[in-house]
Amino acid sequence: MKDSRIELLAKNIVNKSCKVKANEKVLIDFSGCDDYFVICLIREIKKVKAYPFIWEREPRIFKELQNYGKEEYYNMLSNFDYEVMNNMDVVIMVKGSENAFERIDNLKIKQMYDKLYYEKVHGKARLFKRWILLVWPTKAFSQLANMSTEEFEDFYFKVCNLDYLKMKKAMLNLEKLMNKTDKVKIVAKNTELTFSIKNIGVVKCCGENNIPDGEIYTAPVKNSINGYITFNIPVIYNGVEFNNICLHFENGKIVKFETSNDKAFKNIIDTDSGSRYIGEFAFGVNPYIKEPVKDILFDEKMEKSIHMAIGACYSDANNSNKSAIHWDLIQSHSKKYGGGKIYFDDVLIRENGLFILPELVALNPENLV
Repeated sequence: MKDSRIELLAKNIVNKSCKVKANEKVLIDFSGCDDYFVICLIREIKKVKAYPFIWEREPRIFKELQNYGKEEYYNMLSNFDYEVMNNMDVVIMVKGSENAFERIDNLKIKQMYDKLYYEKVHGKARLFKRWILLVWPTKAFSQLANMSTEEFEDFYFKVCNLDYLKMKKAMLNLEKLMNKTDKVKIVAKNTELTFSIKNIGVVKCCGENNIPDGEIYTAPVKNSINGYITFNIPVIYNGVEFNNICLHFENGKIVKFETSNDKAFKNIIDTDSGSRYIGEFAFGVNPYIKEPVKDILFDEKMEKSIHMAIGACYSDANNSNKSAIHWDLIQSHSKKYGGGKIYFDDVLIRENGLFILPELVALNPENLV
C-alpha cells in the first residue's frame, strides 16, 4: 500500500536513524509488516549505494523453530544467525503480528531459547552494529490499543516521524544532571523507592535504536535499590498480560511481589541469577504517546512516565547485572494515574510527570511537539 508516511518513515530510518553509508551491508529482519515498507527501505538503501539483505520471519513459522526445545538445536540456530548478523554493518528489525498474545507456551523452553539464542545473536552481534527496532501497525495492534485501524495508523506515524533531533537537544541538560546524581528517590501511589545511579552512565535515545523513541536511561547501582514500587501500566510478556506489578526490594534484589498473575511472574523472575535485579532506569518523554497501547516499545516512551527493566543491563549503562531477560515495567506519573515525585539528591526535579527545574522544562510534552 503506497503511503507517503511509509515512504517518510523508511527515509528517516535509513538516513537519520541508521545513517547508512555507501558499500555497507544492511539486514532487514522483518515479519508481519507491509510489503511496501520493506520495498521503501530497500529503495532508500540502494539510493545511498549500500547493499540490502532480507530475513523474512513469519511469526507463526518462526515460533515452530523457537518451540523445538533442544539445547543442541538452539546452539546451531544461534551460530547460524550469528554468522549472518555479524557480517552486517546495519540491522533494521521490523516486527508485526496478527496476535499480540502469541507465545511460546512452555516457559522453560522460552527461557532456554532466550539464554542460548539471544545472548549470542543479540548480545554478541546485533548490539555491536548500528541497529534499530520498530513494531508495525497491524490490525491486531490497533485492537490492542483500543483504536480503529485508521485512528491507530494516524497515531503511529505521528509518533514514529517525530522530530527526534529537537528531542535530542532537549535531553542534554537532563543527561548532565543524571551524570552528576547519586541518589534517586521515587514517591508515588503505593511507591517509595530509593537507589543510586552514581557513575553508571547515561544514554539519550532519540530515534537511533528504537522507533518510536523518547527515553533517557541509566541503571541503578545493582545492590542499591530499597523500598517498593508499583508499576501501574499493563505489560505483556510472552503473551501473558500483567497489571499493577508491585515489587519490594532489599539491597537491589526483588524479595517480594504482588501482581495480577503471581505464578507466571515468579517463573519469569526465576529465569536466572540476574532476573531478580534491575538493569535499567529511564524517563519516558515522547509527547505523542499519552496512553498505553500495550506494547513496551511504545509504552516505555510514554510522556510523564518512568520505567525500570528486570534483568540485563546495557553495556553503555553498565551496572554489571547479567540475565537472559530484559523486561521493562512502566509507571506513569500523570495525575490520572495518581501522580508522583522524583528527587535527585533530595532535590525535587519532576512532579506529576512534569519537570520543574528551569533547565529541564524543554523536555515537558508541550515543548516537544
